[in-house]
Amino acid sequence: MSRAVRDKWRRKEWYDIILPRYFGETKVGETPSDDPDKVMGRIFETTLASITGDFSQEYIKMYFQVYELEGHTARTVFKGHEYLRDYLRSLVRRRSTKVDGFYRVYTKDGYRVKIVVTAMTQRRIQTSHEFAIRKIMQEIVEEKAENLTFDQLAHEMVLGKLASDVYNRAKNVTSLRHVGVRKSELLALPN
Repeated sequence: MSRAVRDKWRRKEWYDIILPRYFGETKVGETPSDDPDKVMGRIFETTLASITGDFSQEYIKMYFQVYELEGHTARTVFKGHEYLRDYLRSLVRRRSTKVDGFYRVYTKDGYRVKIVVTAMTQRRIQTSHEFAIRKIMQEIVEEKAENLTFDQLAHEMVLGKLASDVYNRAKNVTSLRHVGVRKSELLALPN
């Protein structure tokens, strides 16, 4: 019986997983498959640190989905990202407020994206301040989506530009400890 399993494994071929152009078009891994059609649609996960080489970004998990095969090369599209649970737990403190904003937006080139922005305050804040921070988050996320293509928006979400813009405007409302795009997800490709 083990012989049949071994033979099945030997028939599989390896496909290189290639990042999208806007993340450097480098190989981040490989996946085995006995049928090329089974590779299509697979989701590959890695960390931002393994892409950039900067260990300080180890807390961001990235997802890429295979959409095209060229021989043994699997091209991917950015599917989304999220903070690791451990990192998110480490941000939570007593006597402070966590403000989350959930937004579904269309980019300039027609991609539908879900974005979750999180802000952690230094101390507890009033509900009116939470509303003000969420309003700032919403304005910035909608403005970015309206003016940027999907690849530019993905870059800004993952590398912290979008979070930095939210922080710079929201720090006028109350003192903040952390602002970041906690999660993003590609919901639909353009028609």
